[in-house]
Amino acid sequence: MIRFLFRLIGLLSLAAAFIFVIYDGMKSIADQILFITKTGEAWNAVHSTSQQAMQAWLAARGYAWVWDQGVTRVLDAPVWAIFIVIGACFILIGRKRRPLIGYARS
Repeated sequence: MIRFLFRLIGLLSLAAAFIFVIYDGMKSIADQILFITKTGEAWNAVHSTSQQAMQAWLAARGYAWVWDQGVTRVLDAPVWAIFIVIGACFILIGRKRRPLIGYARS
């Protein structure tokens, strides 16, 4: 059951990545320039105050360096690339184990 849930989340993430690739491609063709939606822009479009709240939460606990060095790099990445990585990780976690040839698994 849990493997099914991981695979479902992975496939939904890959579907979201595909949607963002199509969106960026259509916007690039319409504007005749290369357009890439950044993760920070997408996060702000969905819920703008949560990004500021997360930054304040990390700073209050003394992890401001995590925001400066790690999270900002993720927020500058294309949103479709982040969804591909998340989807691939979930699909790999949820895959079935291959049976060992010649060995009995306990």
